[in-house]
Amino acid sequence: MTDTSTFKSYLPWLVATALFMEQLDATIVNTAIPSIAADLAVTPLSLKSIATSYILSLAVGIPVSGWMADRFGTRRVFGSAIAVFTLASVLCGLALNPQMLVAARLLQGLGGAMMMPVGRLAIIRTFPKNELLGAMNFVILPALIGPLLGPTVGGLLVHLTTWRTIFFVNVPVGLTALYLVVRYMPDYHGAEKRPLDVLGLILFSSGTAILSWLLEVFGEHTLDGVTAGLMLVLSIALLGAYVRHAQRDPFPLLRLALLKIRTFRISVLGGFITRLGVGGLPFLLPLLYQLGLKLPAWQSGLLMMPTAAAAMGMKLIAPRVLARFGYRQVLVVNTICIGLTIGLFSLVGPGTPWYAIAGIGLLQGFFNSLQFSSMNTLAYSDVETKDSSMASTIASSFQQLSMSFGLASGSLVTAWFLGRVPQTNQPMVTQALHHAFIALAVTTMLSSLVFWRLRRSDGESISKGKAATAVAQDPAPLSQA
Repeated sequence: MTDTSTFKSYLPWLVATALFMEQLDATIVNTAIPSIAADLAVTPLSLKSIATSYILSLAVGIPVSGWMADRFGTRRVFGSAIAVFTLASVLCGLALNPQMLVAARLLQGLGGAMMMPVGRLAIIRTFPKNELLGAMNFVILPALIGPLLGPTVGGLLVHLTTWRTIFFVNVPVGLTALYLVVRYMPDYHGAEKRPLDVLGLILFSSGTAILSWLLEVFGEHTLDGVTAGLMLVLSIALLGAYVRHAQRDPFPLLRLALLKIRTFRISVLGGFITRLGVGGLPFLLPLLYQLGLKLPAWQSGLLMMPTAAAAMGMKLIAPRVLARFGYRQVLVVNTICIGLTIGLFSLVGPGTPWYAIAGIGLLQGFFNSLQFSSMNTLAYSDVETKDSSMASTIASSFQQLSMSFGLASGSLVTAWFLGRVPQTNQPMVTQALHHAFIALAVTTMLSSLVFWRLRRSDGESISKGKAATAVAQDPAPLSQA
């Protein structure tokens, strides 16, 4: 059996490889949206379903990931997820129409739903809290190469060949990840085999699916107010029913009682609102560059590189920033900075110099990286080891829901301001996108109010390497096979 030191050496590389594959795929798709739309004879905004279906599938599938990891083990679930994701990538490249592409993206999302929380769970269970920030940053740092290469590689592939080839780049990465799973993935199981909360899965999945679909169709189709209102009430009722069910069921799908932990609750809620604003950028920025500025796909990809490059640089200094200023001060100030940089994109137009756009991208990547490092590690600062699986599942579920809602909302705002104007009308498309960026900026800055509730000492067990006594004495009910 591989020892713990070997797991610590190779596990971050394994999880980073899986995240690299996911991020590469997401950014390549966003850059290719205009080309896919032209080839399939649909409007670019209508293809937001390619992105939202993937994120929605993640949100629906993630809640089951914790149960599957406890029941079948992290190694088997993580490996199966990578295999499904890789197969779905091939199917995306073979799609003949938008419906087939959306179906393949849904399958891809189910694979991704198992990868993210299970990989994060393995990291949390392998590294003590005083080493968690460094491990998380190491995982995310190589994964950021995906967004760095994705827009450029995707743009070049679309420019030189066809959009279909962009999905096949996941194949060698997926095979590499599968090899690493066999060699270096620890196999953690739950101490007890809890039953699957089928009713909770139906209530939660149905409620989130209806709400996300409602946001999507608002931006593309005509839906009368009565029908929309009824569907909104239905989705809220389903989610409300799940909350009541989770309070009574001894083995709920998502144990919402963990939200009573103050730092976990603030991290999840603040992160949810933050991602509502940030979630629309990966879809809207390529539209701004390619439809608003009339740039080819490969140049659009180059303009997105500074964001990923700055994010990689920030990961190197994030631990020192958090140790110096603390989670509360960093999150309050940094959230406002993110909103301001999103707002700056509303000033970008056909006459904007490329270096000014690159500068805004650098700022965006810098602040986004610090924000996500802070939120993703603060969430586990006061969570006991025995609850790490459920905490990871809850955090991942809310994260994907917020990204799905943010993407749909950004597209909705753009379509609302655009009205019935054709999407080939460059000035009106640019103006509509500018309004959308302002709306996303305001939404993001509002999340800073949530982080005001943090205390100065919150998160020190992670930021300053002070492992809490309760954590050190935790009996750790998950067993490593």
